[in-house]
Formats: sequence, structure tokens, C-alpha cells
Amino acid sequence: MNKDKVVLAYSGGLDTSVILTWLKETYDMEVIAVCVDVGQKDDFEAVKKKAMETGAIKAYVVDVKEEFVQDYLFQGIKSGAIYEEDYLMGTAYARPLIAKKLVEVAELEGAVAIAHGATGKGNDQVRFEAGIKALNPRLKIIAPWRFWSLKSREDCIDYAIEHGIPIPVTKKDIYSRDENVWHLSHEGGNLENPWNEHDPSIYKLTVQPEKAPDAPTFVTIGFEEGVPVSLNGVKKGGLDLVLELNEIAGANGVGLIDIVENRLVGMKSRGVYETPAGTVLYQAHKGLEKLVLDRATMSFKRTVAARYSELVYDGLLFSPLKLALDAFINETQKVVTGEVKVKLYKGNCMVVASKSDFTLYDERYVTFGADDVYNQQDAEGFINLFTLSLKIGAIKRLEAEEAGKLEHEDKGEIVFV
Repeated sequence: MNKDKVVLAYSGGLDTSVILTWLKETYDMEVIAVCVDVGQKDDFEAVKKKAMETGAIKAYVVDVKEEFVQDYLFQGIKSGAIYEEDYLMGTAYARPLIAKKLVEVAELEGAVAIAHGATGKGNDQVRFEAGIKALNPRLKIIAPWRFWSLKSREDCIDYAIEHGIPIPVTKKDIYSRDENVWHLSHEGGNLENPWNEHDPSIYKLTVQPEKAPDAPTFVTIGFEEGVPVSLNGVKKGGLDLVLELNEIAGANGVGLIDIVENRLVGMKSRGVYETPAGTVLYQAHKGLEKLVLDRATMSFKRTVAARYSELVYDGLLFSPLKLALDAFINETQKVVTGEVKVKLYKGNCMVVASKSDFTLYDERYVTFGADDVYNQQDAEGFINLFTLSLKIGAIKRLEAEEAGKLEHEDKGEIVFV
């Protein structure tokens, strides 16, 4: 009799290595390991080999780096979404895409379930499962961390040792990291106490800002309809552009944040994030939008970006609202074409110049010199109408005070100096 199959989101790290063996022991299922390559620096042949040696019947490595950059990260840039004004959501964008690929493999292999190694305290369990439920709700979901007897990473290490599973961490190196082409995150260990200053030795994508070059580096980013398409005047594919910019920005200490954030499940967590290229691209895109978008669109887009960031953070990339907001965002980006020059210096990233054929900036109107296109006398009528409600309200208040219907407002004593 054939056993049921389960697709496991597999990385070859501590948690998923333990889960692979645990699934076989607990459910007597055939495990298909799926490693989705979003840019983590792994030896994928070694990952596949380890999965098979640990007991998987098949092991897939699915390369989605280009799709990740073009369809997820660059859409995020166009949206301007930044979670709680700090986090560029490298993990949040990756998880739904991983879920999508897990579903595709499960359907291909006729699996009945998908298993993941996200803990019951984190956001990723929601992101994985929201994606799976949106794409194929018939698949069962197994999340061992929510109900097995192992309660900590130390327990997992002991389990791995007991079962002869090779693991990449020790009890001294206990950080939980997530890496892709967009970022590297660090959580756990001594970061769990927010009073502990983090140790710069954990950096892998960036140098410590104080140790960055003493001379600034300038980069020019070209955009077409909100999408980055060139670096320093050279046309680049999305993935190549991000990888090259990671090197340049990382060497200048750009893209480091140490934040306490609000998890979806209700608790606060602390993490150190390295996002070199993403930081530069967001700043450059923001600078270009300021040049080409009108005030009302920019204002409303900021409102959309705040809600959009929550949808992405919460794993709702396949929700109707997110897709509807994408339509609005894409409409705004039709004029976001041009070039932006950015200065990188010891952790700082500043837009210093921008140009576009769709610019709304017109020197003839804003010059402090003489001009023949703007009649300053027109401002008086505009101000009279713009402030009319204020004027009427003040008149009515004064009339009410004079009639004794409203207590006089004491504005204090004027002191002359």
C-alpha cells in the first residue's frame, strides 16, 4: 500500500533537518524535500544530497531568484511599502513565493500535505499557510513546532545528535538567520534582550559603517515605470542589478537596521537586518516619485503604502485587496521613469540628483528671479478662497463672544521685548 506524501519546505538547516526525520517517524509518510532558491548562499547540491541521506524520497531545488526580484521585490519598490517605517520585508516577500512553489510541487507529486519549519511564535507560519490556503486549500498543513515535544533550538540540536543528523549550528552559535538576494536577517541569541547592543561581527552583507571608505560613492539608478533597469548607465536585469548594488552599497555600510517590530501574532521581536541594495533602490525610487508625481497622488500613495506593508508583512500577497492595490500602484508608476543619483557614505544613503522626461518640476515657475509665467497677484485670490472657512469661523466666534453667547477666549498677555 502506497504511503501518503508530504512536501517539506527544506533548507538543510537545523529545524528542517530534524523535521524531515520527525515526519517519517511520526506520520510514516514519504517526504519530498523542496528547497526554494531565493538567493541564499547555499551549496544546493549538498542540500539535496543531505535531504536524500536524511530520508527524503525526492529532493527539489527550485530557482526563483529572477521571479522573486521582478514580481515581488520590484513591485514592493513601486509600492513604497516599508513595514513600520523601517523594515523592507525581505522575508515577508519571500515566504508567499516559497509557498507557491511548495503547492506546485505538491500538485505535481500528488502529495496530500505540506510541512514547514516555522515556529508557533513567528510570522512565517502565517505567511506560508496563508499562501497555501489561497492557492490550494485542499492540502493539509503540518507545522511541527506548534505541537511536538521539542521546545527550543537546543532541543533540536539534541534530537539531531541522537538521530545522527548533521547540523550547521552549535549551542554557542544560536542565531536564527534568513538570507535571500534582498536581505539577511539575524534574530535570537543575545538579540533577545533589547538592552544588548548587537555585535557588528554578525554582519555578512555590509561592513560596519565606521569602517566604510572615507570617500563617498555615487551610483545612478535608472527606472522605467517604477522598475529599476540600469545601474550607472548600464542596462541590467533585475537580479544582476540587485546583486551588484548589494556589493557597492554593502561596502559603504548602507542598509543596516536594528529594530524592535510588532509581529502579526501579537508579540514584539528584535532583529538586525542587512538590506544594502534594497535601501538604495527605495531611496532612489522615492526621489524620482517626488519629481514626477503630483501632491494628491503622492499623499494617497503614502496611505496605500502603509496598508500595503501590513498586507505583505502578514503574508496576504494573494489576497483580493493586495491585488487591487497593485492595480492602483501600477497606474501611478506609468510616469516614474528617469534617473536618480545617490550618494553612499558610511551607512548613509542620500538622493543628490534626479531627472525625468515626466518631471513636474519647472524652473520657470519656481525661480527666485524674474519670470513671465507666474502672476504673483493671483496668490491673493487663492489665499482668500483657501482660508475662507477659517475666516468665517473666526468672525462667528467673535460675534458670539461679543453677544455673550460664548466665553471670551483668554489668549494670554503679550510681552514686548
